Amino acid sequence: MITYVSAGLLALLALSIPVGIVLFLLGFGVDQFFSAFPLTRGLGNMVWSSSNSATLIAIPFFVLLGEILVRSGVATRTYAALDRWVSWLPGGLVHANVATATMFSATSGSSVATAATVATVAMPQAERLGYDPKLFSGAIAAGGTLGIMIPPSINLIVYGFLTQSSIPQLFLAGLVPGLALALAFLIVTAIICLIRPDLGGQRRLFPFGQMARALLDLIPIILLFGLIVGSIYRGWATPTEAAAVGVAGALLIAAVFGGVSFAMMRDALLGTVKVTAMIMLIIIGASFLNFTLSSAGLGRELTAFMEGLGLGPIGFIFVVVALYIVLGFFIETLSLMVVTIPIIVPMVIAQGYDVIWFGILMIVLIEMALITPPVGLNLYVVQGARKSGSLNEVMLGALPYVLVMLAMAFLLIWQPDIALWLPRFLQ
Repeated sequence: MITYVSAGLLALLALSIPVGIVLFLLGFGVDQFFSAFPLTRGLGNMVWSSSNSATLIAIPFFVLLGEILVRSGVATRTYAALDRWVSWLPGGLVHANVATATMFSATSGSSVATAATVATVAMPQAERLGYDPKLFSGAIAAGGTLGIMIPPSINLIVYGFLTQSSIPQLFLAGLVPGLALALAFLIVTAIICLIRPDLGGQRRLFPFGQMARALLDLIPIILLFGLIVGSIYRGWATPTEAAAVGVAGALLIAAVFGGVSFAMMRDALLGTVKVTAMIMLIIIGASFLNFTLSSAGLGRELTAFMEGLGLGPIGFIFVVVALYIVLGFFIETLSLMVVTIPIIVPMVIAQGYDVIWFGILMIVLIEMALITPPVGLNLYVVQGARKSGSLNEVMLGALPYVLVMLAMAFLLIWQPDIALWLPRFLQ
């Protein structure tokens, strides 16, 4: 059954059928060919139970928050401010790409939205200042992946919902690895540009007065991040309530900068509906597929297969890492999470691993999938913002950052406290 389901998944995705529909079709196929019971009779209850959760309400709020910041012009101000602070480093404006992506990751919760935001703002600068297109665009694609690691993260909310684990604990656990990845991206960029100065473009120094004034454009984003995350950890708000508070804060910031208009709100709400509908279709479709797979005995098959390998906990986790790397080449990241979590996480816990720690390890592997072909969404988002050049340039530019993420995955396996010390310290 594993072979047939995997082949069917890849074949349907190759036909460019929307992922949510693919998951439903696979569920119907499993029901027809591998189940002795009419599982489709439980479809209505499955759709209701998988979507009737207060936790999931946080998703449209965080999407709307990011839409408001992007469409009101706050993103452009943030990028210009960070340009004045980091463009003196080897690599120049490439560092502003990573730094802006890091700041927006702390508010938007979406990697694709973060990559699209930075790409839209940054690409005209690259063409004007003569930067190497490969490294410049690759850094944007990689920096955008931080949107699902640094809290608040939509993917961590989904993980917490599916595993019934603490979302505040997941947010805390993702903070240190997320910031460490951002710092590693900056260091790798600087090293590359020291070795090959022609790739980094022009290094620019700004007067201290301009740098000081630029801080005024950064303060609102920092305060918004503190408002969202601080309200969760102080116990003043649940993640869902904090997301609503964040939307109010984003509207206030946009109003202060004069970016609120009817057209802006219309576009932001429309974008939110589209993204949320896509996410919910995937969650519901994957829930139905997982229901049919578990009823047909896939969980038992996988458990027996893993036990038959005779691996210890370390060997087991390396097999899981390899599985996610391979699947990440072909399956969209949120779909990959929702399909595999109900099957893989129980086995991981049975091996003695912490569910919070594994959530962060999974997110690192999912981040890699966002910038590895052929289905790396961030690669296509960045390429869409470019006016010339091929997708291969973006892929090559993202390769050094893929290696950084792989190194972070191994570090998390070697030293789990990288993710767990902050939740334990603030528990």
